[in-house]
Amino acid sequence: MTVLTQLLARWNSLPAAARVVAGAAASVAVVVSIAAAILAHPSRVSLFAAPLHPEQLSEAEDRLASWNVTFIPTADNVVVDAGRRNDLLLRLSLAGVPHPHLSSTGEALATIGVLTPQAVVEAQTRAGLAGDIEAGLRGIDGVDDARVIVAPAKAPEFADESAHDASASVRLRLRAGAHLSREAIDGIRAFVAASVPELQAAHVTILDDRGVALGDGGAPGGDAEELQASLQSALDAALGDGATIVRVRAEYAGERTSERVVRRTPAGAQEIAGTRRSESYDGGGKRYRRLEEGEDRGSETHELVSEAQAGALKRLSTAVFVDQSRALDLAKVRELAAATVGYDARRGDMLAVEAVDFRRVPTLRRDRWWLLYGAIAPLAPALIFTLGLVICVRLAMPPLAAFLQSSIERAAVERASKAAAGFAPARVRSMLEQEPPHAAAAIISALPAATATAVLELYPPHEREAIVRRMQRRHSPVIDDAQELLRRHV
Repeated sequence: MTVLTQLLARWNSLPAAARVVAGAAASVAVVVSIAAAILAHPSRVSLFAAPLHPEQLSEAEDRLASWNVTFIPTADNVVVDAGRRNDLLLRLSLAGVPHPHLSSTGEALATIGVLTPQAVVEAQTRAGLAGDIEAGLRGIDGVDDARVIVAPAKAPEFADESAHDASASVRLRLRAGAHLSREAIDGIRAFVAASVPELQAAHVTILDDRGVALGDGGAPGGDAEELQASLQSALDAALGDGATIVRVRAEYAGERTSERVVRRTPAGAQEIAGTRRSESYDGGGKRYRRLEEGEDRGSETHELVSEAQAGALKRLSTAVFVDQSRALDLAKVRELAAATVGYDARRGDMLAVEAVDFRRVPTLRRDRWWLLYGAIAPLAPALIFTLGLVICVRLAMPPLAAFLQSSIERAAVERASKAAAGFAPARVRSMLEQEPPHAAAAIISALPAATATAVLELYPPHEREAIVRRMQRRHSPVIDDAQELLRRHV
């Protein structure tokens, strides 16, 4: 309280004009500080032009947090710095974030009323079901987005029409560098088939973002790539890197096939069936008689029905190139390759293992002089520049030193001339006592004629003659005399 009282007393002791000026200055300082804080604080805007759904908002927040971007979440949008809005929108667009909103079954059926036509109800139901399936497929590893189209089963309405089974088409957009195994594709097909009533897995078509059917005969990759990578890694680990080259090609069945085999075996030791024939002729009575009897003793029937779905593995072709210089046992390499890829001769698989001469580019040997050249060549420009700089400095040093010395002498003469201009001749003579003849000549030449004559009279004859000779020496037209220099600078 004592300090506050003292401050108030000092404030009240100030003149009224001083207090007004101080108050105005304080107010201006506060206003300027507030304005500077507002200008320094970056303005913030909403990142997206339209409101987001909860799953889209969560996806955008996760991606911004992974990029260490400062943002403020709201109920349906994200607030960021205005200066970074365009950059963030571009980065999110390149990353495919956020994904389009998927209408679930609940959202699709929320707009249906009592008077809604049945066709609209069915269409909304299919749309909601497709949205639920797409949302489930987005969670699979390697799948970035999915699009599902469901065609329901249709019963024939007229006699000349045929029934249509339910079917579904799935288009997958994979992440960069992602690859779905055959098991994953079969799992997606089973997932979609189980999600739609009366839909069989055989009626589900899966495409990638290039339009190539996955898991069918049109996709020759899949298992072939995995088998090739597996066999190559096994051979590299066993025989060393660069010893073998592996190529695997898989062929898949393009259509569904069915085979039915029926076998019957006799129930006992005798044959399954037998037939007896007898003929007789009576000439007197003019009669002809023929008797045929058949007997079936019973049998056991075995029926085998096998079906192959479209896209089943039809044939596997494997080629292994072995480096001839390694002198490896081709029989062992063949056994290892057959066990790795699952070779099956009954299926028509092919496995070829051959030793070939791997072409290699000869490596040129470099001697020590070549290595020295390789070490000096990158430094040659810098060495040449440094050498040229040293030569230029060496050549410029004598003229530069002479110029500096002349400048120092002229500065000393100017200072001495200014100091001696207002003194008596005797005082000037005492000031020039320790100066050499050329310095004394330069200073005396800058003095008025009367003062210069009086100063010269004070010198002994031999020193005066040396100074006069210096003063009478012809000057180069390039460099002005001392009096002219003094006249310019005074």
